[in-house]
Amino acid sequence: MDKDLLARASININAPCEKVWNALVNPEAIKQYMFGTNVVSDWYEGSPIIWKGEWQGNSYEDKGVILQLKPERTIQYSHFSPLSGLPETPDNYHTVTIELSANGNQTQVLLAQDNNATEEARAHSEKNWGMMLAAMKKFLEQ
Repeated sequence: MDKDLLARASININAPCEKVWNALVNPEAIKQYMFGTNVVSDWYEGSPIIWKGEWQGNSYEDKGVILQLKPERTIQYSHFSPLSGLPETPDNYHTVTIELSANGNQTQVLLAQDNNATEEARAHSEKNWGMMLAAMKKFLEQ
C-alpha cells in the first residue's frame, strides 16, 4: 500500500456547515446517502466506528477508529474493509479525512483517502467517494 497514493473527492453543497456536519455524524442521515450503510459510533476521538450493510450483494462490516473530530470542520478516521480481501493489519487500513469549509451560502466538502495500493485502486476509491458525496449533496439539498 502507498500512504502517499491519495484518492480525493470534493463537492460544494448548498447548505451550511452545521447541516453538512450533521449529515456526516448522524447515522440516520448517513444511511440515506451512503449506500444504505448502518454506522455505529459514539463520535469521540479514539472511539470505534463500524459500517454495516450490503455492497454489490455482499454483506460487510467495516471498522475503524475516530482519529480526529473538530465539529463542523474536520472528521478523520481509520477504515478497514474485509471485502478488500486483505488481512486485517495496520498496513491495510486507510485514513479518511473529511474537511468542511464555508463558502458563502455553501459548504465545500474535501475528502481524502490514503493508502491506496495502486493507481487503479485510487481511481476506484475516487469514483466511490464521488458517488457518496453526490448522494449527500442530493440528500441535503432536497
